[in-house]
Amino acid sequence: QVHLVESGGGLVQPGGSLRLSCAASGRFFRINVMGWYRQAPGKERELVANIFSGGTTDYRDPVKGRFTISRDNAKNTVYLQMNSLKPEDTAVYYCRVITNESNYWGQGTQVTVSS
Repeated sequence: QVHLVESGGGLVQPGGSLRLSCAASGRFFRINVMGWYRQAPGKERELVANIFSGGTTDYRDPVKGRFTISRDNAKNTVYLQMNSLKPEDTAVYYCRVITNESNYWGQGTQVTVSS
């Protein structure tokens, strides 16, 4: 089993920044992919960004150039630096981790972008 703990959400004004963190703990052999998803009210959950074990990243188009995903393999932690935030970025953000055995989701952290 893998336990994920997210932190870093909150309320920020348009144009502001937030940094999300997700730390994985438990029994696993290898983490292959770490990623962030988000779900806005009334909408389906969507991928924001992924980072693979070799460091390759991919981003959903609306966040390219504004968000940066990174990982610390020694700490089994993934980060999402979010800059130039827009009201449409408002959502619950979920961490997802794919190991050699299964995939796991965090509990979600609320990000609200509003003046």
